[in-house]
Amino acid sequence: MYTTVTGYTYGTEEVAKSPLSMEHLSLLKQTVLFTEEDEKYLHLAGEVLQDQIDAILDTWYSFVASHPHLAQYFSTPDNQLIDEYLATVRQRFYQWILDTCNRSYDQTWLDYQQEIGLRHTYAKKNQTDHVVSVPHIGLRYMIAFIYPITATIKPFLASNGHDAEEVEKMYQAWFKSVTLQVTLWVYPYAKDNYF
Repeated sequence: MYTTVTGYTYGTEEVAKSPLSMEHLSLLKQTVLFTEEDEKYLHLAGEVLQDQIDAILDTWYSFVASHPHLAQYFSTPDNQLIDEYLATVRQRFYQWILDTCNRSYDQTWLDYQQEIGLRHTYAKKNQTDHVVSVPHIGLRYMIAFIYPITATIKPFLASNGHDAEEVEKMYQAWFKSVTLQVTLWVYPYAKDNYF
């Protein structure tokens, strides 16, 4: 766990305000079938994953590194990986796993989803870490990344001795949460009335 997470501004005045209301969030939760039971199993997943986060991030970073079309988003315009950028994003990714499992999905959380979304677009990419990298991550990769971030988590959820039913419930809660979050992250990609 990091004592200080570079660029992590959760709950501060620096965070963009979400244009969506808690009612919008409630409707999105209903759409992905996210319930109070899922909240319970996300908290359990947080307990299971807490000591495995570095291994999870190693898995995700290896996946990105093995695909140049994804690695470019952590690289200079001439495709040189920016190690410091990778390191600071890793800190926030670490915190994101904890937040996914443990935070209340309230207005503060909803606002931070807007901030995360903006940080992937022309509006704010590279600003948090003061790097010169490609200026935008394509919408197609935001959506497509739902699968690897979900599929790779199951072995970690299964590694702590929980029965198959509990593992599946943690996995489904994670899947719903990731789908919900990515849906919120892509708001900045859409014209307001298109979202």
